[in-house]
Amino acid sequence: MAIGGGNDTIDKNSGIGGGAFAKGSVSHAEAGDGGRQGLGKHGNVSDSEEDDEYSGVPSAPKTLRDRPAKSDRAIKTSRDKRNIKKEDKGAEKEKELDEIDKRVLKSSKKYQRGLKMGKDKEAAINVRSKKEESKVAHDRRRREEAIMDAARNEMLLAESAGYIETEGLERTFNISQKQLAENLDVSSANKIIDLKLNDFGPYTLDYTPNGRHMLIGGRKGHLATMDWRSGKLACEIHVRELVRDVSWLHNESLFAVAQKKHAYIYDHTGAEVHCLSKHMEPTKLGFLPYHFLLASTGMTGALVYQDVTEGKVAGEHHPGYGQCSVLKVNPYNAVVHLGHGNGTVTLWSPKQTQPLARILCHKGPVQAMAIDRSGTYMATSGLDGRLKIWDIRNFKPLHEYATTRPAQSIDISQRGLLAAGHGPNVTVWKDALTTQVYQPYMRHLVPSATVSDLHFVPYDDVLGFGHSKGISSIVIPGAGEPNFDAYVANPYQTKKQRQEHEVKMLLDKLAPETIQLDPNFIGRLDPRTQAQRLREQVEDKHTEYAENKADGRYLDNEVKNKTKGRNSTAKRYARKRQTNITDLKKLRELENMERELQQQEAKRRKIPEEEKGALGKFFKEKRLLER
Repeated sequence: MAIGGGNDTIDKNSGIGGGAFAKGSVSHAEAGDGGRQGLGKHGNVSDSEEDDEYSGVPSAPKTLRDRPAKSDRAIKTSRDKRNIKKEDKGAEKEKELDEIDKRVLKSSKKYQRGLKMGKDKEAAINVRSKKEESKVAHDRRRREEAIMDAARNEMLLAESAGYIETEGLERTFNISQKQLAENLDVSSANKIIDLKLNDFGPYTLDYTPNGRHMLIGGRKGHLATMDWRSGKLACEIHVRELVRDVSWLHNESLFAVAQKKHAYIYDHTGAEVHCLSKHMEPTKLGFLPYHFLLASTGMTGALVYQDVTEGKVAGEHHPGYGQCSVLKVNPYNAVVHLGHGNGTVTLWSPKQTQPLARILCHKGPVQAMAIDRSGTYMATSGLDGRLKIWDIRNFKPLHEYATTRPAQSIDISQRGLLAAGHGPNVTVWKDALTTQVYQPYMRHLVPSATVSDLHFVPYDDVLGFGHSKGISSIVIPGAGEPNFDAYVANPYQTKKQRQEHEVKMLLDKLAPETIQLDPNFIGRLDPRTQAQRLREQVEDKHTEYAENKADGRYLDNEVKNKTKGRNSTAKRYARKRQTNITDLKKLRELENMERELQQQEAKRRKIPEEEKGALGKFFKEKRLLER
């Protein structure tokens, strides 16, 4: 094969093959002239060389200058290997990403609230204005991004909740706290506390949202706050007055106390800050953290909302059911639930004069109530000895449990465990909200005492309860949420973090008008036009009237105003009275009507011939004329 423009040639069998030099010798002419002429980057190549290139056979180097060095060959092979490894890793990463995306999409369903994505798109299409359409589309994108971010962050949660597992014939409710402490680590075993305070009981208690601080209040006036994990006492006072309930406000710097005549607010040192005179004889307190509202009910039965930042009364309602001592705040939508003496539970918002809903829960007075953090399930206990589970979405009962005594206090943990204090017993059920459970998860007995109040500690597997002899806490494995969000509640926050969090909460404070059964109504856009809304309202009224008429709810639906004086207000009201309403006046009217009908029938009866007498021939004509 001729190389470049040189005169000398190289035989193919003279030691060149496979694209590399063999041990054979090379002539000086090839090393000289051919190397100078032929194989530069822009040099000329002969036709025979082009044939070799297109034939698929690797060509031999033409000069020594073209021969790759050993280091270059090693670099090339190592690069190839690296590229192959990168491709393999890329394929593996793609597979992992596909699996992650599937898991994210699967877990994102539980974070979707409000309208579905498809409905949002349809609403955006039905909006006529381009500006409003862009707003709806932007809101939908933000919602989808928030859902996907929440699903992705769920994969980073390293901790998981653990429960007690038994083998064979063993049962978890037979395991005592003493046996549990022997198998726990030191820090967990130290959470089993028993404070004997026999002089000022029974006690009520409350925990801060991050679960770090505890507030206790004795019936006879004893108040104390402490960091219960480290055992550090913050303040301790005696108000020398009846104490019915205690509650933390937004953090551990302020707390409220329901005393004999009014509700009071104290700071972390125990100094009195405010006297809330509008809260008359309060029996139960509740705090709305996102609205900074303190709600209370008492001996008068009134429900009072007070803004603790401005000091104004945000709302006051009188349900009319008498004395009330059961109050719970729904953590999902901030609606206040009241339990009354006639077995009814009412739902209230501060800016609406009528209750949002009424539920007849028990045949006797309601004793205690608890709501899970998702706002889906509500547990109530009554004096009839029943503990019932309700679905708040449709206000229907799911199932019920029986206790040896009426439960005085109940609570639901972050993981869905249900605890009830009845007499000297504390009973905990697992999965009791979603399914019917036939045996408890754990039990605890407080000898010679009566449990008055109990609460699960947030972000911890601990249940604290107050009784007539003091304060106690027990370990309930699997009760607390193992992963916490430091932006919502941080159990390990410093003083500076607490101050910053307080400022952010005040900036994000919500108005009382935003409290509704469905909190997602804020910012929702109605795509219908005004004419469509009016048309649907008219259709709904016609449908309702037709249904009422078909059911026979009105006595006279087809009365025509043909006679003078028949269309007065009293006459119309009498005609539209419902058939199922019966009073004394109506009974008298019916009796008089029936008497008149009987008299008319007696006049119209046929008289026999023997009663007509001698003037019988004139009797028939006279009766005809009378008719």
